[in-house]
Amino acid sequence: MTQSAHKLEISTRGQGLYECTSTIDEWVRRQKMQTGLLTVFCRHTSASLLIQENADPTVRHDIKAYFDHLAPEDGPYEHDSEGPDDMPAHLKTALTQVQLSIPLIHGSLVLGTWQGIYLFEHRVRPHRREIVLHLIGE
Repeated sequence: MTQSAHKLEISTRGQGLYECTSTIDEWVRRQKMQTGLLTVFCRHTSASLLIQENADPTVRHDIKAYFDHLAPEDGPYEHDSEGPDDMPAHLKTALTQVQLSIPLIHGSLVLGTWQGIYLFEHRVRPHRREIVLHLIGE
């Protein structure tokens, strides 16, 4: 059994879903493992991770719109020291996830035909987000 770890930086241009599947897949393939488990971890409290459809961009638009409805910027929040988008960003992260586990079989990530890995940026202004990859296998 072997392990590999890597930090991946993703620059965002503001709110939205940023696909990072190919970058993650390239790193996994370079590890030359055949069977294992990949953990993808987001080191932030105002961004999250999703596995979501990667074929139709209207899915990403509707997901963002739905979460904006659930956690609007003009909500009755006590925490507002980092701007009106900060508390809604924390709520959106709490409703999604910061860690994903994806199996590796025959040297490939086992994602469905239409599945992609996304960083879900919840803040309005651009950020540099750090994603940690940890692969264990053989």
